[in-house]
Amino acid sequence: MERVAIIGASMTRFGQRDAWIRELLAEAGSACLDDADVSPLDVEHLYVSNMASGEFEGQTGVPNALAHDLGALPAYAQRIDQTSSSGGAGIYAAWQSVASGASDLTLLVGGEKMTHKSTAEATDVIASLTHPVEYKHGLTLPSFAGLTARRYLHEYDAPRESLAKVAVKNHRNGVDNPHAQFRKEVDLETVMESPIVADPLRLYDFCPITDGSAALLFCPESEAKQYTDEYTVVSGIGGATDTHVVHERDDPTVMGAAVESSELAYEMADRTPGDIDVAELHDMFTILEFLQSEAVGFFEQGEGWKAVEEGITDRDGDLPINTSGGLKSKGHPLGASGVAQAYELHQQLLGDAGERQVDAEVGLACNVGGFGNCVITTIMEQA
Repeated sequence: MERVAIIGASMTRFGQRDAWIRELLAEAGSACLDDADVSPLDVEHLYVSNMASGEFEGQTGVPNALAHDLGALPAYAQRIDQTSSSGGAGIYAAWQSVASGASDLTLLVGGEKMTHKSTAEATDVIASLTHPVEYKHGLTLPSFAGLTARRYLHEYDAPRESLAKVAVKNHRNGVDNPHAQFRKEVDLETVMESPIVADPLRLYDFCPITDGSAALLFCPESEAKQYTDEYTVVSGIGGATDTHVVHERDDPTVMGAAVESSELAYEMADRTPGDIDVAELHDMFTILEFLQSEAVGFFEQGEGWKAVEEGITDRDGDLPINTSGGLKSKGHPLGASGVAQAYELHQQLLGDAGERQVDAEVGLACNVGGFGNCVITTIMEQA
């Protein structure tokens, strides 16, 4: 099976946008094709990662609309919905389409339009992914995060400040990301004194509601040089599913689907956790950075918080995590987030990340659906 190259990448500004979903998708899609200097007529497969355009703005059929708006007819078009890991699932689908030989040029665009809804309305749309038994009792993803964070702090004797330091780190990284929703540093005191949302988590432990899109262009590695001298390669990818009902898990502080998906990705790439130079983790809540960093094998169970305390995950640390600012600072437009993670790795591996640049040859992205219900882990490398 031939390796798959990424020959073009783009990302719109994340935040509150006046544009609707079709406009956001077209903005990123056009920019990605321009980045690779490829005509939309050459695209054979077009995938759109999107969780809830129907629920958020009553717009369905977005892949077909995007093919029309880009002028990519008659490309095969398909929507990819895997809740908040739709972006990672889109990468998996685009990778499969090229690796299988079904397509020699596949465009993936991920996006979501959310900010026109109130916080309560957006939270309810997202909460619809929970099990009906949990949903009818009022459980939402923030409540799962609070319960899990409390368990983690107690189980591993972690200080509350360690979670706050994730927010401080990722906001500091977001300052240098021109696409980030929040380009402003926050200090530890501000995070610790912000309003409680789901005890022990406070306002700054949560990512924002966001509009935005991102895109990637894939082709067989053997054909990449036809388009560009600089590209990255998807060397490993894996997906896995955990229990739908969170309380059925043996240990809620272990993200089983992240463990399984990362093992698959490492095996495919012939890599180990020690080979990873930079990572983008799905920090929808600060506690998730701890859980994922442990699940993908960077740190032992219950040790992720110590890595943050010691500065290991800082941009100038031994293993920079969320150099983009993460979902916490960059924003979280559901269908775009996993694609934007890969965009950041693409920029880092090509040396095009500007002030965010770190020394990296191998990167890992972990994109989470729900509260670990489904996870896609992707490993990317310099060509």
